[in-house]
Amino acid sequence: MEQLSNKNPRIEVVDALRGFAVMAILLVHSLEHFIFPVYPTDSPTWLNILDQGVLSGTFTLLAGKSYAIFALLFGFTFYIQSNNQKKQGKDFGYRFLWRLVLLAAFATLNAAFFPAGDVLLLFVIVGLVLFFTRNWSDKAILITSIIFLLQPVEWYHYIANLINPAHQLPDLKVGEMYAEVAEYTQAGNFWDFIWGNVTLGQKASLLWAVNAGRFFQTAGLFLLGFYIGRKQLFVTTEKNLHFWIKILIISAISFAPLYALKELIMQNSTIIQQTAGTAFDMWQKLAFTFVLVASFVLLYQREKFSKAVSNLRFYGKMSLTNYISQSIMGALIYFPIGLYLAPYCGYTLSLLIGFCMFLLQVKFCKWWLSKHKQGPLEHIWHKWTWMGTNK
Repeated sequence: MEQLSNKNPRIEVVDALRGFAVMAILLVHSLEHFIFPVYPTDSPTWLNILDQGVLSGTFTLLAGKSYAIFALLFGFTFYIQSNNQKKQGKDFGYRFLWRLVLLAAFATLNAAFFPAGDVLLLFVIVGLVLFFTRNWSDKAILITSIIFLLQPVEWYHYIANLINPAHQLPDLKVGEMYAEVAEYTQAGNFWDFIWGNVTLGQKASLLWAVNAGRFFQTAGLFLLGFYIGRKQLFVTTEKNLHFWIKILIISAISFAPLYALKELIMQNSTIIQQTAGTAFDMWQKLAFTFVLVASFVLLYQREKFSKAVSNLRFYGKMSLTNYISQSIMGALIYFPIGLYLAPYCGYTLSLLIGFCMFLLQVKFCKWWLSKHKQGPLEHIWHKWTWMGTNK
């Protein structure tokens, strides 16, 4: 059997895993044309078949999982920062609140070029849960995380509908909002596009997240990442490797029945699809997410694998810069405000464009990090976070 690497890959594996998540987000968004669903209408049959295979394969492997890994590592990063301050006898909580305010500014920048709104603003809002739980016990954090991940709101609506069939989910008008977003995006007026995205687009995105169960799932993932940090589970020890093997086995075994149950539930009425269906959809995606995370952590201990994915470390160290710049590039490539290539790019070509964008970003990351300790936006976020101190 290949020998384990002697070096401690704790920070490296987290950077690489974060890089994998941001790369996966880029590929999914590129297939979606950054939530601008305009595609070729006259592709040959063979290409349509290939496109559908690419779409199905990419979404099955990455959609909903990349965001979950990103959220998990957000909670882990909070642990690193808060623990560093705790060692100095300081409370990171209020500085973290200021850090979230700064993140809201970055979220606005990203949303300006991303018509569907932005997950970073969701992180800002849900990030408050880390502030309020920062001094809780490990057990309390884990239990609260599990409660959030169980999707209690969805089950409340499901039970309420069983008791009273007239009970329905509130209509948040998300479909109407996205229709308006699509209209001004198609019009191609740059300033209307920017203003609409940071106002209506952000609102539509947050309300979509409510319907999709993302608020509670994100809170659960934040706390789970915080818990993983406290338990030092990314540190390479024999005990931790056995832990990740168990997680891989349990997640792999759980995924198939959860997916099958989700598909079965989705054959029922709309209210059941929107409640129990949402919960099971989240659970099957979460199971597959941990298949990916556990597999990545375990494989990263192998020197050949860690070398093969070494570029992801550079990419992960500049995750904020890469996440925002990919939205800007996507808008300029696919939207009418830019090259407007969306009508000419099916799923296969869009995936290839996404890979090219990733490779360009990696090249930039390696060049930038050869001259600087942090990415440009990471440096600004760090500097402004600690303004008034010597950091």
